[in-house]
Amino acid sequence: MKFDTPAGQNPIDAMRVVGQPLDRIDGPRKVTGTAHYAYEWHDVTERAAYGHVIGAGIAKGRIASIDTSAAERAPGVLAVVTAQNAGKLGQGRMNTAKLLGGPEIQHYHQAIALVVAETFEQARAAASLVRVAYTRGRGRFSLEAEKDNAVKPQGGDTPADTAVGDFDAAFASAEVTLDETYTTPDQSHAMMEPMASLAEWDGDKLTIWTSNQMIAWGKGEVARTLGIAPDKVRLVSPYIGGGFGGKLFVRADAVLAALGAKAAKRAVKVALHRPLIANNTTHRPATLQRIRIGANKDGRITAMGHESWSGDLEGGGPEVAVQQTRLLYAGEHRMSKMRLATLDLPEGNAMRAPGETPGMMALEIAIDEIADKLGMDPVEFRIRNDTQVDPEKPERPFSQRQFVECLRQGAEKFGWDARKAHGSVRDGRWLIGMGVAAGFRNAPVMKSGARVRLDGDGRVTVETDMTDIGTGSYTIIAQTAAETLGLPIGSIDVKLGDSDFPASAGSGGQWGANSATAGVYAACMKLREVVATKLELDPATAEFADGKVSAGGKSMSLADAAGDGQIVVEDAIEFGDLDKQKVLSTFAAHFAEVGVDVHTGETRVRRMLSVAAAGRILNPKQARSQMIGAMTMGVGAALSEELAVDTTMGFFVNHDLAGYEVPVHADIPVQEVVFLDEADADSSPMKAKGVGELGLCGVPAAIANAIHNATGVRVREYPITLEKVIGGLPDIA
Repeated sequence: MKFDTPAGQNPIDAMRVVGQPLDRIDGPRKVTGTAHYAYEWHDVTERAAYGHVIGAGIAKGRIASIDTSAAERAPGVLAVVTAQNAGKLGQGRMNTAKLLGGPEIQHYHQAIALVVAETFEQARAAASLVRVAYTRGRGRFSLEAEKDNAVKPQGGDTPADTAVGDFDAAFASAEVTLDETYTTPDQSHAMMEPMASLAEWDGDKLTIWTSNQMIAWGKGEVARTLGIAPDKVRLVSPYIGGGFGGKLFVRADAVLAALGAKAAKRAVKVALHRPLIANNTTHRPATLQRIRIGANKDGRITAMGHESWSGDLEGGGPEVAVQQTRLLYAGEHRMSKMRLATLDLPEGNAMRAPGETPGMMALEIAIDEIADKLGMDPVEFRIRNDTQVDPEKPERPFSQRQFVECLRQGAEKFGWDARKAHGSVRDGRWLIGMGVAAGFRNAPVMKSGARVRLDGDGRVTVETDMTDIGTGSYTIIAQTAAETLGLPIGSIDVKLGDSDFPASAGSGGQWGANSATAGVYAACMKLREVVATKLELDPATAEFADGKVSAGGKSMSLADAAGDGQIVVEDAIEFGDLDKQKVLSTFAAHFAEVGVDVHTGETRVRRMLSVAAAGRILNPKQARSQMIGAMTMGVGAALSEELAVDTTMGFFVNHDLAGYEVPVHADIPVQEVVFLDEADADSSPMKAKGVGELGLCGVPAAIANAIHNATGVRVREYPITLEKVIGGLPDIA
């Protein structure tokens, strides 16, 4: 199915099943332990062996020698894999660093060996016997130190620089100006389930049961890395315990499990233990951001400038922290730039809302700061600078933009009119403040396919390699099929996360739900055509409802069409250029109330509200959970999350969940979510968009702005820990 014109009236608009707050259909499997996660495939192979990964002990240099002899003689050991005996390996297109290092070392904890043994304990014990000597090289580990050496990044989908009008002149002549620098730290995905894989060879065919968000990408990358044909690779990942972008790409666990299985001639299971993940896998890279805003005294922005610096390994890419600034606020004269420094830290890559999350951490403080200089309410200032068109390309309108409505409804529901001057509200030892920030994230779409089977008993099975990273893919796909075919959701079976199924959009970037359900819709519409034709009904006028197909005064059971055998159809949604003609984006207004301890500077989030406009909400219960999870993640970004860099040795010191602190839902007493009514016909036949990342973008700044309102202390360096606040607190008994 080609989607190149806005969606008209279609079966999804009935919203008998789609749009309803249904419980997750996969919930019973999860709570009964019958949902298989990557490390839990105990019944697909006999006598799986265990692999233990050894990570490099230096950040930059070479392996001078590696002695595995003692490990090979250890009890239970079946094989030891290193770059010396693994054979020639290719480089995945989506990996900056090699997944098996040696002799060159590109970053700390780069995998350099896998010890395979009968038991996990034997593998771990034997790994301690491997002796590695290094020749240490000189590394670059500080973004601040390398800032002046940063260069304009080449390639990629996002241009490094944009300019409209004459920013310099407009900024120089502006009546009120802001020129400040903001920093965001390196962050870890910290998902519950670690990267894990079970690999088995059957002749020259490889199956990997893994934890990966993008099955089709992963299959291609495994084939490319191992130098085998893609049709010889199968990836299976039906349940994923969180990814946040960290599992978009194949990691060392999958490749090493495959190499270990070949060496041991056994199925091999590998999990990256938690202390390895922060340095071995990807992370959100730190940024330095300079924001300059010029405005007239009436509160209209005249000049908007945003420059961002980030770092990555040689050959990597930048954190695209300026992209929201190009679209979010009006202003005739504009400039944005990204610069990339080469660092020898672990690979930087996508983490939930890459670009917009750190970008809005800075931008939405800056917006509050310029509003404060103007003496304007920060909600009103944002409303005054709304735009209904792309500020850099005014001929390109937004398909839907309810940003102002988000702000107004949010302000009313949150009680914004009760907000007082900085540092003027106290509740015992707590200084109380309110903050607001915009939420913004684009709504991309990707080609997505599905296969649909109709059985003679009227049951429908949907097969697609789409994944569920805890987001509810099973349920919204079942809802889509049920709505399109006029069946109850209980008549739909959903199978996900297998590369033997049609390739989907996968989970990530806020594109997954809208794209994957649109692909299922396409397959179901094709099935409708086949069914109607087989029942000798007019496909163009046939109605599907209550398990029946009706047209021309005749009504027949859907199951009758498959009375002589299962009907199987396959189709995919392919998107045209509507996203080039219009801007497809999601919007929110985030509000936060905090208490700051007047004696210690400790911050507690007391309540939060997010009002979102994100197209048709396919399942409000699941979407609310996504938003609340993202809001909680935003609290972590604001107050605690930071990978501490040892700039001498070149690694992240706090590489576990004891040192890298993440909040949980229970840490925040009140979290509310409101979805505005919206159906975007330019987005897809589903008229949906996505909320998975919108709920994070802007939240840290709302908390930062609330801290400023509570205390009068402005912190521009995340996370906002108590030592950054306490020195500016008022001297109150």
